[in-house]
Amino acid sequence: MPTLELLRRKIETASDLQSVVTTMKTLASVRIHQYQRAADALMDYNRTIELGLQVILREQKLRQLTTNEWSGENRESSFCEDSSHHGVIVFGSDQGMCGQFNEQIATLALEHHARHCRRPPEALWIVGSRVAFLLTDSGWSIDKAFRIPTSVPEIADCVSDLLTAVEAVRKRRNLTSLRIHSNTRSSAGAYRPHTKQLLPIDLAWLRQLSVKRWESPCLPTFGGERKELFSLLMRQSLYVSLYQACAESLASENASRIAAMQAAEKNIEETLDELNTAFKTRRQTAITEELLDVVVGFEALTDGQQ
Repeated sequence: MPTLELLRRKIETASDLQSVVTTMKTLASVRIHQYQRAADALMDYNRTIELGLQVILREQKLRQLTTNEWSGENRESSFCEDSSHHGVIVFGSDQGMCGQFNEQIATLALEHHARHCRRPPEALWIVGSRVAFLLTDSGWSIDKAFRIPTSVPEIADCVSDLLTAVEAVRKRRNLTSLRIHSNTRSSAGAYRPHTKQLLPIDLAWLRQLSVKRWESPCLPTFGGERKELFSLLMRQSLYVSLYQACAESLASENASRIAAMQAAEKNIEETLDELNTAFKTRRQTAITEELLDVVVGFEALTDGQQ
């Protein structure tokens, strides 16, 4: 049976761990709000990009703008052509204690690619070191791994570096397909794995913009060469997609961490209840033993006097 001192130390350790878990839950809640606001803040910028594309696409055939670097029908059948070259971006985490966060996104990336292509992707970028071994164990080779941003201002730097690396490899290896696999929040405390296609561009989306009615009575115009402006806006659209994927992945990671901390907190509370019960029982046993010793001693003295 453990001693009172040992039980007391276990109770103190569990209480300290409970304080750490509570602090981590609080930090995760604050970070979720920050990262979600960062993702939502890009909606206005994305709308500006779409307005620019809408202006450029007015009275212009898409085939004259969608050159080889952007062209391609948005069909799953084009994804499995043997002549295609595929690039994949996977967002994971650098820290633990976030449940099955990395396992779920790695499984989605592997299964999604296996359904459409028999060979590993020609290019792979990961954000977060903990998802790396899950992909390399399946035979995928990583071109470059990026550290997870630890604050909202670092997201822009991470996305800029990632976009630069992707652009360099895309041109050199003639990638025809580029997809993002990341977790995105589905509710306040839940998330789900998500896949988004960056290349080839969605021609249906561009056609919709080209026929969309202009909201103002003043007809828009622009300066410069149409194709160059189109390429510039498409790169900005890629930046927005990567930024949103990164911010939503960070928010999902912290949502997963909250769920893991809630489970840990429940286990700690149950352990504390058991330890406190054992401590009270052991203490009562010790007090009873001491009282019995006093009674026995008293009876021995009384019998000796008689």
